[in-house]
Amino acid sequence: MRITFIEPAAPGFHVYSFVKQLRLGLPLLGAMMAQRGHEVRIYAESLSDVDWDDVLSSDLVGISTTTSTAIRAYRYAQRVRDAGIPVVMGGPHVTFLAEEAMDFCDYVVRNEGEETLVELVDYLEGRGTLENIKGLTYRAADGRVIHNPDRPLLTSLTELPWPDLSLVVNGDKVYPTPILSSRGCPYGCEFCSVVLMFGRRVRVVDPAEVVKQLKRVKHDKVFFYDDNFFISKRRGKELLAEIIRAKLEMSFFAQIRVDSVCKNGVVDQELLDLLWNAGCRIVYLGLESVNPATLKEYHKESSIDDMAGGLEALAKRGIKTHGMFVFGADSDTLESLAHTVDFAIEHGLNSVQFLALTPLPGTRQTAQFEAEGRIFTKNWSLYD
Repeated sequence: MRITFIEPAAPGFHVYSFVKQLRLGLPLLGAMMAQRGHEVRIYAESLSDVDWDDVLSSDLVGISTTTSTAIRAYRYAQRVRDAGIPVVMGGPHVTFLAEEAMDFCDYVVRNEGEETLVELVDYLEGRGTLENIKGLTYRAADGRVIHNPDRPLLTSLTELPWPDLSLVVNGDKVYPTPILSSRGCPYGCEFCSVVLMFGRRVRVVDPAEVVKQLKRVKHDKVFFYDDNFFISKRRGKELLAEIIRAKLEMSFFAQIRVDSVCKNGVVDQELLDLLWNAGCRIVYLGLESVNPATLKEYHKESSIDDMAGGLEALAKRGIKTHGMFVFGADSDTLESLAHTVDFAIEHGLNSVQFLALTPLPGTRQTAQFEAEGRIFTKNWSLYD
């Protein structure tokens, strides 16, 4: 089967316009399909234009979308379906709004898509039935939209193939090299959909397998896509130790919580030394706010003192920091926003993002806003 995947571009100009990156879901699914003998090509609009002659000669088209790319993704899905080609959609937006997506596509893969897509492709090749594919939404012969039962999340990531960037048009331009070694999050931030998409139970790739992959890519800079590199400090330290033992000549960047470094006023110096010696040079920190009332509203479970202590410790060790704050909580005031800016300057953040609180489908915050009648537009292109 000839399978083409598309990751539409986000609208407008944004911070990620400066870097050549893509999400890793499609390269992973592409690797799985290629292993099964299918011909696969992936278009990520952050890297190349979509060749529609190529797309419309496919046997199956898969489109991955976030909320901000949904409108563009729906337009693409409609074009493919009008050409008589089966089209399947996946990603967080359509996971939570599958009924909406079914107006434009033939199938929706909800939550993690690896096993569901394999079974759907088997069905399209004449094996199995739609009714037995967990995690799939489709339209019955009588026109009803059918949501099959959810599929249990994968118990481990180690058995999955690594995402294959060679299947991506201009995939050789991706830099720094992205790698994802865990899924899931035990925390419960009010505005975040990660837990609803990937669960609270953390699943990881074995550290030895991660190091093998790092040796294979042989790039001088790597970006860990994990939502929190230290979601398990024990496993994170084990991975850092493996990287150090392997003597990899690379630097890397990772997303972490600042309280991994400093908790209740105690700095984890062992962790800092492991980070530095393994090559970590920049960490990305979801700080969200320095207003205690806002942190409580977000269910962030962190303290201002630990933020300050962690930032000081990271700077002392030579690791640069990128801080991300979310403005727009009910508890925010003009004074608290100004205080957040002052905090970022005073504590030496090397770079910073100030983001608007966005009611993404699937989150508890969005459900609350819906109940209170506070969602005034569903023009998804504004949800960036």
